[in-house]
Amino acid sequence: MYCARVTRDDEPVERDALDRVTWALRRAELAVQALKEQRLRPLGMATAHYTLLISLHADPGLTGAELARRLNVTPQAVASLVARLADRGQLERREHPRHRHVQELHLTDAGREALRTADAVVADVERQATEALGPDKTTQLRALLDQLAAALRKA
Repeated sequence: MYCARVTRDDEPVERDALDRVTWALRRAELAVQALKEQRLRPLGMATAHYTLLISLHADPGLTGAELARRLNVTPQAVASLVARLADRGQLERREHPRHRHVQELHLTDAGREALRTADAVVADVERQATEALGPDKTTQLRALLDQLAAALRKA
């Protein structure tokens, strides 16, 4: 448990505000993100770069707007990252078959190679996380997180 420092009744949050499940999720997410950033940095890559590459691998032909919605970032942030990755030769823009002004995004061979290298790093972070929990707790955590996500989507 996270030790909440809020002790006065006139404070703007409840005493257990920092012990909430959502804060525990956020702390875990931040720890994972920090470790990924640290491990990806020597590759000249950030987690946003990896996330965009793996998203295009999973769904080739996404548009910048679709990526922005999926990644929960602004279209401007996606456009900036897409420009950098295109300059590196890791993705290419193709004209949408039905909408001339819409560009689909696709990985290039260089993009697939960058993703392959980065994914090995991310898989190592995953191994570290699962080893810390052990197989039973890892399975339980995945099930609980899936259950929570499903419940919150319905809310």
